[in-house]
Amino acid sequence: MAIREIRPDIFSVGAIDWDRTIFDELIPLPEGTSYNSYLIKGKEKSALIDTVDPTKTDKLMTHLDELGVENIDYVIANHAEQDHSGSIPAVLERYPDAKVVTNAKCMGFLTDLLHLEEEDFIVINDGDELSLGDKTLKFIFTPWVHWPETMSTYLVEEKILFTCDFFGSHVATSDIYAKGNHDVYSGAKRYYAEIMMPFRAAVRNNVKKVESLDIDIIAPSHGPMYKDPKFIIDAYKDWASDEVRNEVIIAFISMHGSTRNAAEYLADSLMEKGISVKVFNLSTADIGEMAMALVDAATMVVATPTVLSGAHPMAIYAAHLVNALRPKLKFVGVMTSYSWGGMAVQQLKGCLSAISPEVLEPVMIKGLPREEDLVKIDELADEIFKKHGTLNITEKSGGE
Repeated sequence: MAIREIRPDIFSVGAIDWDRTIFDELIPLPEGTSYNSYLIKGKEKSALIDTVDPTKTDKLMTHLDELGVENIDYVIANHAEQDHSGSIPAVLERYPDAKVVTNAKCMGFLTDLLHLEEEDFIVINDGDELSLGDKTLKFIFTPWVHWPETMSTYLVEEKILFTCDFFGSHVATSDIYAKGNHDVYSGAKRYYAEIMMPFRAAVRNNVKKVESLDIDIIAPSHGPMYKDPKFIIDAYKDWASDEVRNEVIIAFISMHGSTRNAAEYLADSLMEKGISVKVFNLSTADIGEMAMALVDAATMVVATPTVLSGAHPMAIYAAHLVNALRPKLKFVGVMTSYSWGGMAVQQLKGCLSAISPEVLEPVMIKGLPREEDLVKIDELADEIFKKHGTLNITEKSGGE
């Protein structure tokens, strides 16, 4: 990432990670990512908002050198996770007079994660302001997007909101601003699905909090910035709402074809009724794509063969993922193919303790589906169709 001047004396000095393929050893990054760090020069003081992942510390330091930065007064830590904070020790070593400005909870995390000392910090409260001379930073606490200490920093005079992970996207791009709503929508939605969805209530509260500000630019710490703040704010309102689409996710795993046959038959039966269907083969599925589908779907059906009397491990993994992400699903169904053991249904139900959708009557198939089994699958499709009819679902429009 080259240095970009956003406004006079306001610079983007972070780094692009073009070929990073996985985050937290869990989340696939098909488009890489960026670590956005912002330097603000005031007439009296200067501030660096967030740093970069430790793997890109040299890039940050090079940018500061190229700008001729001889002194940094404040390092604003919006979030303690190391892809944002990991270069703080190096910045403090280069600029020993700098103080880390953050909230008390974040200070506690940073002392644990980076072994910073109490004297390194200035602790602020929600709504506090910090003057740089001709520029004012206002701190807006936005917890649980996606850690409990996360905050945003608002540059009052320029109407720029630095939101850290909030409104971000894991995208490595040379474009500093989102070019078009359609181009950025998928990456932002995937990011929301994988990281923010478990905290929908907090997201809703924090959206209300920041949209009361007069914002010209939203500047997250991953992905492009937004010159159209309303677009990404409205998208978050939609994603975090309780509204669902007339959509069913079928997540299946099949060892010898029986469960695949059942899953594909169910997909066809649902489509004949005008229901949108997304099918994921759990042996090859991108979990990020499935997480995106979970943002909107009204129903999910997990189809699994029986392995040693229980569900296939990949089906258990899928149920665990759903449980962790806590989507707004209204209904969940299970289909299982078995020979001598039939504990898969109970096992999968037990994996979904954190969410409370209505569990539909399971379809249990002994071996390869017979005609009577296909009738049961059609009955499941009929039931889903009826259930969706009670939701008064309206088709949404947006950047997709």
